[in-house]
Amino acid sequence: MSTFAEILLNGLSLGSVYALIALGFVVIFRATEVVNFAHASLLLAGGYVTAVLHDDIGFWPALLAGIAGAALVGAAVEFLVMRRYRGTDHSVLAIVTIGVDILLTTELTRRIGTDVLTLGDPWGDAVLRIGPISLAHTRIAAFVAAALLITAFLLAFRYTSWGVAMRAAAESAETAALMGVQLGRVSMGAWAVAGGLAAVAALFLTVFPTPGLERATSLAALKAFPAAILGGLDSTTGALVGGLLVGVTESLATGYQSDLTFLGRGLGDLAPYLVMVAILLMRPAGLFGTKELARV
Repeated sequence: MSTFAEILLNGLSLGSVYALIALGFVVIFRATEVVNFAHASLLLAGGYVTAVLHDDIGFWPALLAGIAGAALVGAAVEFLVMRRYRGTDHSVLAIVTIGVDILLTTELTRRIGTDVLTLGDPWGDAVLRIGPISLAHTRIAAFVAAALLITAFLLAFRYTSWGVAMRAAAESAETAALMGVQLGRVSMGAWAVAGGLAAVAALFLTVFPTPGLERATSLAALKAFPAAILGGLDSTTGALVGGLLVGVTESLATGYQSDLTFLGRGLGDLAPYLVMVAILLMRPAGLFGTKELARV
């Protein structure tokens, strides 16, 4: 029982980090109706800035710089690339984000090389022990940070003028523009927020028990993509629920891998996608996604 509780707590912590990444997918989709496949490169950019600067300016200033850097990269991508294609079919824009991701990821992986970069976090390998249950301080910090950030975002989304503008743009971009909403600012803000959330997620994906930031770190965004899809790509609540579901599923599949050897190795990496497919077969719009109605 203690093993299950430990795996479950670690899964919830990991899921909260996935929820941050999934929220970035959802924010951009709600603002622009574009699926952003460049999100992995934003995550890698934020982590890289933090890793490079922490020795010189300390961890917390470096983390703030990483968040700001990823937000600036996101805003720059929207302003320099995506805005030039406004009015184009959304599937074409999604393909454009794939090209952006390839360019950014290639440059960042070239800079990282074969190194494994540490981010200088203050928690180290400290572990909290509650009876037979062991939980790394980094996992606790990840859950608390994700909870605070998601709460702050939801409050801003509901009560600030930016949140109102984004919700209006998500309902009807044309109507929002006629009412004075500046869609360019809404879109740029969404990309910047997604970049900042990805930078925080990069921190908790690369601290203990993982060795650090490496070229493959950006692949973690691919695990958060099922969270956004199964929760509903236009639902902020769905991003939270989907992230937690994916994190717990991956943690349970990995933790009980030895009992599931008949299913093959690497089940933990595959499990989130299996859950996504199973849920989409029952609810094609996702758990909290909006079903689109068309008049025939």
